[in-house]
Amino acid sequence: QVRLVESGGGLVQAGGSLRLSCAASGLPFSSNAMGWFRQAPGKEREFVAAVPAINWSGARTSYADSVKGRFTISRDNAKNTVYLQMNSLKPEDTAVYYCAADSNRFRSSNNRHDYDYWGQGTQVTVSS
Repeated sequence: QVRLVESGGGLVQAGGSLRLSCAASGLPFSSNAMGWFRQAPGKEREFVAAVPAINWSGARTSYADSVKGRFTISRDNAKNTVYLQMNSLKPEDTAVYYCAADSNRFRSSNNRHDYDYWGQGTQVTVSS
């Protein structure tokens, strides 16, 4: 059975940092693109970052404009884990953060509908 489990969320002050992890099992992790999305209360789930399973021409990752320069996505295929390092956190980053897997290994999509599997989410709260 496919399972994605997020961890690392919590309560931090503005300007602080958190590192989220997503442990995957039951799927060919190395053949899946992986992404992070977030959802605040009353808002639509929005794209944060993604990394493809196959690199090309240096375009191996993608980020939402709101997090560029602050967040970094990475993956460790040997550990079946994808990470999201979040620095310089702002109150507007407060949301439930979700890990997702895309069976198309050639892309790093920002479209939530391209993803096949989702974790349960981890809460990130940034106080002002």
